[in-house]
Amino acid sequence: MEHTKLPQVALILLLAMTTAACQPGAEQVARDAAQAKRPQSVPATETAAPAGKEDAPVAPNRTNQSTPAQSMVLNESKFGTLEDGREVTLFTFSNAKGLTVKMIDYGAIVVAVETPGRQGERANINLGFDSLEGYLQRHPYFGATVGRYANRIAGGKFTLDGEQYTLATNDGANHLHGGKEGLDRRLWNAEPVKTADSVGVNFTYESPDGEEGYPGNLRVVASYVINNDNELKITLTATTDKATPVNLTNHCYWNLAGAGSGTILDHELMINADKYLAVDEALIPTGELVNVAGTPLDFRQPTPIGARIEQLDTKPQGYDHCFVLKDSEDEMRFAAQVRDPKSGRIMDIYTTQPALQFYSGNFLDGEPANGSYPQYAALCLETQHFPDSPNHENFPTTILRPGETYRHVTTHKFSVE
Repeated sequence: MEHTKLPQVALILLLAMTTAACQPGAEQVARDAAQAKRPQSVPATETAAPAGKEDAPVAPNRTNQSTPAQSMVLNESKFGTLEDGREVTLFTFSNAKGLTVKMIDYGAIVVAVETPGRQGERANINLGFDSLEGYLQRHPYFGATVGRYANRIAGGKFTLDGEQYTLATNDGANHLHGGKEGLDRRLWNAEPVKTADSVGVNFTYESPDGEEGYPGNLRVVASYVINNDNELKITLTATTDKATPVNLTNHCYWNLAGAGSGTILDHELMINADKYLAVDEALIPTGELVNVAGTPLDFRQPTPIGARIEQLDTKPQGYDHCFVLKDSEDEMRFAAQVRDPKSGRIMDIYTTQPALQFYSGNFLDGEPANGSYPQYAALCLETQHFPDSPNHENFPTTILRPGETYRHVTTHKFSVE
């Protein structure tokens, strides 16, 4: 009996040894388990093809796709410090098409506007200063948001609801662009704004009753926003607790060939206006609306700015006139177009306002206070109400009363040909 049991035991031992030799060790089991958990190697821009469909097209990685929100960029940096210690901030915002706008919260000022030209070359097309010091001096309103009342008020006086008001005078005997310390010389509160298809900054300033002689506490909001259609949209709103005149605008100096590249006399300008306001020697409106036909102020067709400038009887010689824009069924009426034949840059302007002040940089004289820019180095196209409206009953009213909201929208659209 013992003789027959021994082979069975030996057989069992032999089978056990054979099975153990065929099975992996613990370390190998662990390595195999770890390998099983690893994903298949797939290129970063692709996803794995379905099993059995190796030739099927692969989808791009969504994280690498550009979206409108990702194309809008806004950065903040320190621009300088005021004498009272308050910091001035520079806001730089860009779209996906090469348009960049730089602004500071001091004066809600546009420091630079950079756009591509015909060959893709980028240039700053807005005059300004590289540092805060330039804006703290008495400069010619480079890029500023001006008010409470843009343009001139004769003698710095007006009568409203039976009461006469006296404003600060800073243009001889007249009041200009809000006075000696207008909105262009105030530090605004700033709030960056960014949506899926736009980016910019909302600036807010509370002007107290009596500031520069104006009645009422005035709350002003200036919104500067760009989009991927290469549009700069400026929305200016205001509310008051007492009746007061309001006429806000932006005072950018444009040279589509690039700031510092020469004069704008070869720029071609078209203004959508049949009439302009006649003015006296102090540039105060007489109240007369004059037809542009047959005058150097006829820009109803694209015309080089320098073509007829020598015909003007002004000192210094140049344009500084308010044009009455044609009526439009649309809220946003076409106001003007500027074209630079050298770079191919074009700027179209649309606005809700009834008038456009065209200024050809006549008072620029190359001095440091004027950015060292020479005469005619840039032009201004200021959308606004008529100058001195509070003293002319036949002009569209500029009086804002409690419960009302002043609203002014202007769009600058940039393109290249």
